[in-house]
Amino acid sequence: MRFGAASWPFQWDPPYETAIRRIAGLGFKAIELIAWNKDYLKDYYTPAKIKELRGVLKEEGIALSQFVSTPHDLSSGEKAKRDAAVEHWQRAVEVGAELGSKIINMVSSHGFAMRDGQEVPRITTKPLVQKYSVKLPSGLDWDRNYDDYVEALKRCAAACEKADVSMSIEPHPGRYVANTDGALRLLEHVGSKAVGINFDPSHTFPVGDFPNVTVYRLGKRILHCHVSDNDGVTNVHWRPGMGKIDWVAMFQALKDIGYDGTISVELEDVPGVSRGPNSTAPGVYRHPTATDEFVAETVAGMNYLKGICKDIGIPVQ
Repeated sequence: MRFGAASWPFQWDPPYETAIRRIAGLGFKAIELIAWNKDYLKDYYTPAKIKELRGVLKEEGIALSQFVSTPHDLSSGEKAKRDAAVEHWQRAVEVGAELGSKIINMVSSHGFAMRDGQEVPRITTKPLVQKYSVKLPSGLDWDRNYDDYVEALKRCAAACEKADVSMSIEPHPGRYVANTDGALRLLEHVGSKAVGINFDPSHTFPVGDFPNVTVYRLGKRILHCHVSDNDGVTNVHWRPGMGKIDWVAMFQALKDIGYDGTISVELEDVPGVSRGPNSTAPGVYRHPTATDEFVAETVAGMNYLKGICKDIGIPVQ
């Protein structure tokens, strides 16, 4: 097992060279890079930039555990938009593979390509609002939409199979993959050995799943892990040890299933976190580049989890 960190809480928008060096200098062994949309894939991740980033990763001795990009229209009701989303993913696979990542990640879609903060209320608002609901038009064919989403994902999986990389789908509250059962159902329907789950307990815990139970049920289907702590009600991303998640139980489960991949620390709701000037992501703290206070929180989270690994006998690189 090795500990890594997501790049975007350190540096939301590119360039990412400084974030790579910063994260490597903190003792992390892996990093995730991201393309927020298809324009980043075209305009930032050029052949020259990919070569430069590979050089920095090699120079710093840090692995790229995942490359992240989410095509939001994979579940659109319009075929043309689904096709464009698949093309977005195919380009993400090309970029991720060229960067040297063996796992390409996307967040699961809402039905009919709905979006958080637009048609769907953000779960972080749940404790604060009088009514928490989604307003939908009548007459939607939900069975057809799920089938269309599955077919789009099959095409995405085929791109990963061709490139000899894996596809990790990340559960998220309110989406087609929101919990363990949703993950198992989707994996069965897509039916590709190239597809697995990026397990983030701060996404599944607030919708009712206990993290250790999720680990046992998903087993080898877990390709990669995000870690942050949580209040059990919203999907806030706090430092491990500061919320309600039972980390000892979760890491014991990871040991029991033989998980030996990356544990990527992803803190998004702690002081000093980075948020781009044009970001619509939720959060109280917003800095173009993460502050030293954020760095201290991230390192403290890693050390806390390393202590648990030591206590229960999990070897850490």
